[in-house]
Amino acid sequence: AVSLLMPHAEPFVVRSVERVADRLDDDVRPAALAYARQERQHHAQHRRFNDRVFAAHPRLMWLDRWMDRTFRFLDRRSDDFGVAFSAGFETIAFAGARWTDDRIGPLFDDAEPTARRLFLWHLAEEVEHKGAAHDVWDSVSGSRLHYVLGTIAATVILAVFSLLGTLALLWTERRLFSPRAHWNLLVWSLSYLFEFLPLAVVSALPGHHPSDLADPVVLPTWLRTQIDQS
Repeated sequence: AVSLLMPHAEPFVVRSVERVADRLDDDVRPAALAYARQERQHHAQHRRFNDRVFAAHPRLMWLDRWMDRTFRFLDRRSDDFGVAFSAGFETIAFAGARWTDDRIGPLFDDAEPTARRLFLWHLAEEVEHKGAAHDVWDSVSGSRLHYVLGTIAATVILAVFSLLGTLALLWTERRLFSPRAHWNLLVWSLSYLFEFLPLAVVSALPGHHPSDLADPVVLPTWLRTQIDQS
């Protein structure tokens, strides 16, 4: 369900960063553009993955159209909103990486290998560039109010579409009324909130930078292993 959103959310982040590239400080611009390139790779691979999902479940295309309309609407917002949304989006992603790092076994031990590799690679790179969108926002705007509003907008949009996607997928798999599925969804959602909310509060404080946050251990190690083997 999260993957279904990536070909819409991440292109919006890329556009938001690239639109303000000329306004960035010289020490911020190279990392920002490298970050945009990574995000472009992420959503391209998620699109390939999603094409398989939609081929198996064509009735889910209504959700893809809703997400497309939502981010077309966001594209008409200001540049300040775009970079604040992007910074908030990366806070959510980094919290997701830290949350996943403690649960890689239960989440991925029995997962399909291609999907497992896609999600681990994506989350590991979220750790790698955790401060890039923050630096773009700080260079262009620096408004804590905009940051908080952008983070709230990103959180609501990701939560709503992830929930809709999950319920739609459970319906297509005939598991919508499975107690175990809903129990897992409840436990995962609550445990993620306990990871995300403290990060969101700390990230909104004056003087905070994502480099102040401790990185997860397993995901960066996994990524280095993959690079060494390639």
